[in-house]
Amino acid sequence: MAQTVVYRTKGTCSREIHVKLEDRKIVSVEIIGGCDGNLKGIMSLLKGRDAEETISLLEGITCGSKSTSCPDQIAHALREALDNCS
Repeated sequence: MAQTVVYRTKGTCSREIHVKLEDRKIVSVEIIGGCDGNLKGIMSLLKGRDAEETISLLEGITCGSKSTSCPDQIAHALREALDNCS
């Protein structure tokens, strides 16, 4: 069964991330706010990927002088979704 999580971002231009997982794979990611074109590209690349693998790729990425980024916040949202699946 698919699991959907709505994650409120912290420290980024994006405001909210909607993540849908099924069998620990990413079904969809929707990002509200942020850099539209870049985030559409990221969302397209994430579909069908393993959530754990994606977390390891995105976690810790920063944006300018910020300690986080939209990709880092996606990793946080995925972690929350996985935690809710357990």
